[in-house]
Amino acid sequence: MKVVILCGGKGTRLREETEYRPKPMVPIGNRPILWHIMKIYASHGFKEFVLCLGYKGEVIKDFFRNYLWMTSDVTMKLGRRADAKFHTHHDEEDWTVTLADTGEETMTAGRIHKIKQYIGDDKEFCLTYGDGVGNVDITKSIEFHRKHGKTLTVTAVHPPGRFGEMDVNSAGLVEQFNEKPQVTEGRINGGFFVANRDIFTHLENCETVMFEQQPVRTLTRKGQVMAFNHDGFWQPMDTFSEYNLLNKLWAEGKAPWKSWK
Repeated sequence: MKVVILCGGKGTRLREETEYRPKPMVPIGNRPILWHIMKIYASHGFKEFVLCLGYKGEVIKDFFRNYLWMTSDVTMKLGRRADAKFHTHHDEEDWTVTLADTGEETMTAGRIHKIKQYIGDDKEFCLTYGDGVGNVDITKSIEFHRKHGKTLTVTAVHPPGRFGEMDVNSAGLVEQFNEKPQVTEGRINGGFFVANRDIFTHLENCETVMFEQQPVRTLTRKGQVMAFNHDGFWQPMDTFSEYNLLNKLWAEGKAPWKSWK
């Protein structure tokens, strides 16, 4: 089962980091957020990835082209018969990554349609954005999707709070203080979709259309979209403060999305 990740956006709201690299390559710790997303899926056994490239896609290609060099100790023999010996292994050696150029200006619906050939004969595939992490139970979301039989499943999450939240008693004593709580009411699209391959019939001639607009709204009117509720951690990286938050959680060893050893 393939995992399709949308990696082509320009990330204009995070201009401090995305002027010279695509948003999925903005780091959490010493790895790009894209790597963290892929590790989430891999921890559930899904290791075949299709990356929809666009803005500065060559940066993502360079990252994977040089992945072995970047993650291993190496002994190099210099000279006319140059050679290299890699001394260490990494946990991603059984991954396959398809790097598909879907156009710099293409909208998300068009990007998905352009990678149809890389889904092969699979009846379904996973789909997500390249800029958000969470401790979503991917396995259960797929089980839920197969059980209801509709075209699309979207993970419905509680949006993260924009401001700190305090519990204050009648005497004015602060009893609980949360820096970035999850909002407990209402849900939004958190990505981490599961889609049947017949979704491609709704994506034709959609190069300038956002996936979340016309295609998903049409499927919704037809009763073909189901929500998989996720009540745990979920956090996009849309702003510099969110970038700092995710890096702080990772540095402190408190990253809720880290489902791998």
